[in-house]
Amino acid sequence: MTYAVLFEDDERFSDKRTEHMNEHLSFLEKNAASILSAGPLNNSDDGTPAGGLWLVDAQSAQNVQSLVEADPFWPTGLRKSVTICEWKQVFANGKRQI
Repeated sequence: MTYAVLFEDDERFSDKRTEHMNEHLSFLEKNAASILSAGPLNNSDDGTPAGGLWLVDAQSAQNVQSLVEADPFWPTGLRKSVTICEWKQVFANGKRQI
């Protein structure tokens, strides 16, 4: 099953992003079989960091939560909130997928 994971960052801990970025990117590479896509989100008003988005292939939401908690960003306080949603792609590359 595919899950969309939406992270909201806590700006009070924004310094942790730079401090732990290399470990975070290594973590993503190590888990590339499950984390299909990942990237930052920025506020459209001013471009400041707002969080991130992952697409994850996993057996359950609990497996996704375990990945989230294994991310080096997790213990730093950077992540203010995490939302895990089941996601089904129905449209891509200009075509219906169902």
